[in-house]
Amino acid sequence: MRVINSDEITKRVEQMCIKANCCLNNDIMDALKKAEDEEASEVGKEIIKKLEENALIAAKKEMPICQDTGMAVFFVKIGKDVHVEGDSITDAINKGVALGYTKGYLRKSVVADPLKRVNTNDNTPAVIYYDFRDGDRIEITFAPKGFGSENKSGIKMLNPSDGINGVINFVVETVEKACGNPCPPMIVGVGIGGTMDKAAYLSKRALTRSIDERNPDPLYAELENKLLEQINLTGIGPQGMGGTTTALAVNVEVYPTHIAGLPVAVNINCHATRHATEII
Repeated sequence: MRVINSDEITKRVEQMCIKANCCLNNDIMDALKKAEDEEASEVGKEIIKKLEENALIAAKKEMPICQDTGMAVFFVKIGKDVHVEGDSITDAINKGVALGYTKGYLRKSVVADPLKRVNTNDNTPAVIYYDFRDGDRIEITFAPKGFGSENKSGIKMLNPSDGINGVINFVVETVEKACGNPCPPMIVGVGIGGTMDKAAYLSKRALTRSIDERNPDPLYAELENKLLEQINLTGIGPQGMGGTTTALAVNVEVYPTHIAGLPVAVNINCHATRHATEII
């Protein structure tokens, strides 16, 4: 049994909160450069260029890429041969979030109650998903989720007979309804299968996968490509100003489901699909 002190988790989370909010991932930077070259609209090209410049300035000056530094979402894989001493993992993560958002001068956007609307003033509590694995390591992935894009996400319980065309239609319709509000070019996470809540979880987790990586199943890799093509044909374009780059990527994650159901969830993110991973 390997013992990890909770202070180490807190320290890593604090660092991730600042890094992820200030440094755009290389896969997205590369996709923006490619999109700038391929975008048909001159206005769209200029917008993408500004997004690249913004990301470079943010990294250089250690300032947030976007004023909305998100609700802190974590995906945590815990090895069965790990024991955490000190605080619980949940408390350790929340302490790290509080420190990171305070020390990093990141906007604190979390309210303690959805109707009373009183700010917690440290961006806690985080939303944390746990997965237990073999091994003696803890892998923590942090994804700050801005709500300009989160608010445009959707879920639908399709009939099995709707099939792949039903999935495509719902995803594209969701993006069309979102239009320019999620600050495109966007990254689109799609979850298919499980139950209603599982599909939503899958769609959010999909956004933490590098956009350079396609789904390992050829069927779903092709679906990702088809969805990206269809979304970019909507003409919404960068920042909703028209063009051929509405999305940079579509990531699809799937899970077994009931014979009577076909749950589909769409979680949208702006180009600043920020995430960081630490392994302890």
